[in-house]
Amino acid sequence: MSGMTANSDADRAVATVLRKQGGVITRAQVLEAGWSEGKLRHRARPGGPWRAVLPAVYLSSNGPLAGGQREIAAVLYAGPDCVLTGRAALAQLGMRVPVAEVIDVLIPVSARRQDVSFVRVHRTARMPEHAHLLNGIRWALAARAVADTARGEFELREVRELVAGAVQGGSCTIEQLAQELRTGPTRESGRLRAVLGEVADGIASAAEGDLRQLVKRSDLPEPMYNPDLYAGAEFLARPDLWWPDAGVAGELESQEWHLSPAQWAKTIERHRRMSAHGIIVVQVTPRQTRTDPRTIAAELKSAIEKGRQRPPLKIRAEPHK
Repeated sequence: MSGMTANSDADRAVATVLRKQGGVITRAQVLEAGWSEGKLRHRARPGGPWRAVLPAVYLSSNGPLAGGQREIAAVLYAGPDCVLTGRAALAQLGMRVPVAEVIDVLIPVSARRQDVSFVRVHRTARMPEHAHLLNGIRWALAARAVADTARGEFELREVRELVAGAVQGGSCTIEQLAQELRTGPTRESGRLRAVLGEVADGIASAAEGDLRQLVKRSDLPEPMYNPDLYAGAEFLARPDLWWPDAGVAGELESQEWHLSPAQWAKTIERHRRMSAHGIIVVQVTPRQTRTDPRTIAAELKSAIEKGRQRPPLKIRAEPHK
């Protein structure tokens, strides 16, 4: 009778841990609850009701990991001092990122863990001083997660989109990202450094970054990026591109970048003001910059040549700050 009571107590203890951890448990937790090694091996045998998902980490079913179980399993494997970062952390923050096939985990340099299965381990002497705690899991804050993601397998355009989304969505600031760049590893940081350099020049979105590359790769003269234009004391607009000697403005136009009809109406009014003062406005869509850059470059070149055939406009341009 006492043996049955002990087994019942152990089963209840295991069940309690499983409820708290979303159906995932470690070998150490099972043994601490009172189960024997033999019972654990039997439960996790091939074809049995449990299965091992990581070394010494078990799922209390033989199906796939679901919901947040992969993240829980990653933490149980990496240890209590770990912090989840990368795309998983960005998704937790509500940012739109591709589904993370791999869970990136920060651990102290003294910890002994290796990459395994869907867990990618990053030993670091820069463990985050602050983290977002949710459901017992420590998540990297936005700037760190963006920087860690940008050092991964993302292409330059994807890093642009990542930075633009984080900054425009209010998840972090440019200065916070710059701080991560300064204090983090230089290896694989080139894409993030390039994108932050673009932002410093006034590039505010991934699409504007594409437009900048289009200009750089063509024979177009170098424009001003996002300057403030004035006619006397009247503020006119802040176009994406500006050729002052020709009075030509290049503007990205896509309702994707306008959050409401009111913002779209403001764009139309901005174009009206510029045109009323003789500015030639060339409108470009983000898709065109990617799919038909030659045509866009030719249109801009033609507008610049046309603008240079007339007297200079009395427009004052102040660099973007």
